[in-house]
Amino acid sequence: MAGEEEIRRLLAGCDGAQRGAITTPAMPLLVVAGAGSGKTRVLTRRIARRILDGSAVAAHVLALTFTRRAAGELRARLRALGLADPVAAGTFHALALRELRGIAADRGDRPPVVLDSKIRLLAELLPPARHDAAAAVAAEIDWAQARRITPDAYAEQAAAHGRPSAVGRARVAELFLAYEREKRKRRVLDFDDLLATLATRIEQDRDVAAMQRWRFRHLFVDELQDVSPSQLRLLHAWLGDRADLCAVGDPHQSIYAWSGAEPGVLASFVEHFPGATVLQLDANYRSSPQVVAVAAAALHGADAARNAPVATARSDGPVPTITCFASDGEERSGIVAAVRRTSRPGRRWSCCAVLARTNAQLAELHRSFDEAGIPARTGTGGGLLALPEVRAVLGRTGDRSSTAAFCALVDDLDLDLRAAGGEEPGAALLTEHAAPDALATFLALAREYRDEDPRPTLDGFVSWARAALRNDPAFGDGDAVTLSTFHRAKGLEWPVVFVTGLEAGLVPLASARSTQALDEERRLLYVALSRAGEELHCSWALRRDVGGRATAREPSPYLPSIASTCDALEQLARPDRDAARRAIATGRALLGAPAPGR
Repeated sequence: MAGEEEIRRLLAGCDGAQRGAITTPAMPLLVVAGAGSGKTRVLTRRIARRILDGSAVAAHVLALTFTRRAAGELRARLRALGLADPVAAGTFHALALRELRGIAADRGDRPPVVLDSKIRLLAELLPPARHDAAAAVAAEIDWAQARRITPDAYAEQAAAHGRPSAVGRARVAELFLAYEREKRKRRVLDFDDLLATLATRIEQDRDVAAMQRWRFRHLFVDELQDVSPSQLRLLHAWLGDRADLCAVGDPHQSIYAWSGAEPGVLASFVEHFPGATVLQLDANYRSSPQVVAVAAAALHGADAARNAPVATARSDGPVPTITCFASDGEERSGIVAAVRRTSRPGRRWSCCAVLARTNAQLAELHRSFDEAGIPARTGTGGGLLALPEVRAVLGRTGDRSSTAAFCALVDDLDLDLRAAGGEEPGAALLTEHAAPDALATFLALAREYRDEDPRPTLDGFVSWARAALRNDPAFGDGDAVTLSTFHRAKGLEWPVVFVTGLEAGLVPLASARSTQALDEERRLLYVALSRAGEELHCSWALRRDVGGRATAREPSPYLPSIASTCDALEQLARPDRDAARRAIATGRALLGAPAPGR
């Protein structure tokens, strides 16, 4: 049992709301935690508090995260809090595979065999002339499996959700059914099957249920807003009729509905887990009031943002800026120059990040920073190809001059990354010291090369990549500006952030047409803007090179609210600092309100 001094040390530096979330005995518990509110601190310290006071046992804790990086951070924080015994922490997919293998070993059964490549199997089911559609069909099947949609229900559900279709929804449904039959014939599972298979075993086999629920007695879930119906089913199976569950999440950062996540799960938490308590973390410890105001305006509109109070522990900062450039080339040059101006004694390049909606934008930005002599990284580096996990991928194929072999390599890695949570390797690549960002960057580079070269090969890619990365610092090392997509920036923060390409067609993407998709694009912009701590700079271009042609662009429809808020902040900052602070307080009530689409 923990003494008062241990608990006091655990709660040091926490505000009242955080202390309440850490110490409440309520279960099930949902902690709705806005950007910068300290959700990881609350989650880890609640786990630590329960282990220290004896209400939980480390060996029976299950912490579910959506990236392996997050699981590693959680374990590291628990060690720093003085916990000697490790807890089980990882992604849904990785943990499900581990448990299925354990069940098979205990019973002397055949262990699960995971399909090498969903895309490759689908290509076998398509005529040669349509092999290029395999990846798009695989993405649709991924979405359907995450949503627990069967082949016979796919066409109706895809139409209801406005899903695009490269070969027609009826044809996707046919391929989905054929794909399921082929898997059964080969006696293999894909990564999405791991969740459904383990959930079914727990639901239908009393012995499996008893063992799983004995092993995992205390459940914790990070980023609950990103959970899919398939993952939610497994969570329910693990929990059973018990109440020992704590989850944290933010409805305003739900950005994975496109891949099957259920963005409404936070709003319906009490329905899923009757008797649950819901607590709110409102204070923002990351961003200045000015950054909070602009991020809130992008999410809810300037008028709503201006009239709602905020709790932010940061002091006032500069008013965020919006810059319109004549072209995307001038935008890149302007950002490079602005980043150089932020340099001063004591401030490292790594204090700055440049965020863009697409990987293609990042490639051009990287070249601009390289030409200016400013170190920048997208998770790549001169040593990227020498990293053990990257070398393992390169060694998967023996035919380095085959276009088909190279394309299969890219497709396989894409499946591994997506199956394991969006940015980390799949089960075959899960090692304790892997650098998932390196593999994600490798995949982005391989796709770019594949798109550029009509006959891509592994040898050709290696030569191209070495040239492209010749001046990069080593992966993850050194002092460098971070270049990231909006999605990959989630969960990270920097003092100075540049959010680029705020144009219709990019923010939101042209393919986002449904209300759900547009709501998600707005939340994604909010995620990008809320990464900034002190300075936030937004930009867009009147012309952008698209497919080799200069194309006229229009500002993002979300920019007017941002611009209006920035103008108000400029006006209010001059006459009365206290009045300005009150007028720009834009967070607690607003960010506690339902997100768009609720």
